[in-house]
Amino acid sequence: MNGRVLIVAGSDSGGGAGIQADIKAVTAMNGFAATAITALTAQNTEGVHGVVGIEPAFIAQQIEVVLTDIGADALKTGMLHSAEVIEVVAAAIARHAAGAPLVVDPVMVAKGGHRLLLTEAEAALRDTLLPMAALVTPNLPEAEVLVGFPVRVEADMKRAAERLAILGAGAVLMKGGHLEGDRVVDLLFHEGRFDRFEDARIPSRSTHGTGCTLASAIAAGLAQRMTLRDAVARARDYVRRAIETAPGYGRGHGPLNHAVTVR
Repeated sequence: MNGRVLIVAGSDSGGGAGIQADIKAVTAMNGFAATAITALTAQNTEGVHGVVGIEPAFIAQQIEVVLTDIGADALKTGMLHSAEVIEVVAAAIARHAAGAPLVVDPVMVAKGGHRLLLTEAEAALRDTLLPMAALVTPNLPEAEVLVGFPVRVEADMKRAAERLAILGAGAVLMKGGHLEGDRVVDLLFHEGRFDRFEDARIPSRSTHGTGCTLASAIAAGLAQRMTLRDAVARARDYVRRAIETAPGYGRGHGPLNHAVTVR
């Protein structure tokens, strides 16, 4: 086991997304996952039924005690539901892990449509956390909120990625799962250039937690000193295999098979 990843995110009681998916993904990548839980959700494959936020000072304490003892080779943030939480998390990371790469998954809306980020927190995410990110991994609806214009086609994705880089992100992975058509295109913008990933769309309702899983798998790769492109490629392969072999649980958007191995 190699590569320590501290994950700062919310819990998913259904086990398919959030902290639960993060831990499973990092473990599948042969990394070590530590956590700072930001919120508890009552959640299943049909949606989010309740959210209880954790006291910001306690979130900061979780981060501090992990980083000052176990340490981290990379960090990943997920659900940060308020501006106060974002400010506290950013300050704790800057104080205790300034040199470690940070993957920011700008979680805003759950698969079932439940809004997970308060409107006033959007500016804090964009202005405070984004400039700290080695990589930000928005889907198209999240990108639209961050950049303030529609992101509907591949040309929009490129423009949005460039805009997020201007706002301070070290690199941007634009996830194209919301594009129309039977092909899925993801764009990685880093070092002033684009790497394009394209695959056939997998017809499946078992897609709950794909964003959390992908970002955490990438963070594990960075913790293991992989190049950003290689970490993204391995994580995408892992997520695709996890969708293809999903167990089919639940009546809604079901979980992935996080235990799948990547060749």
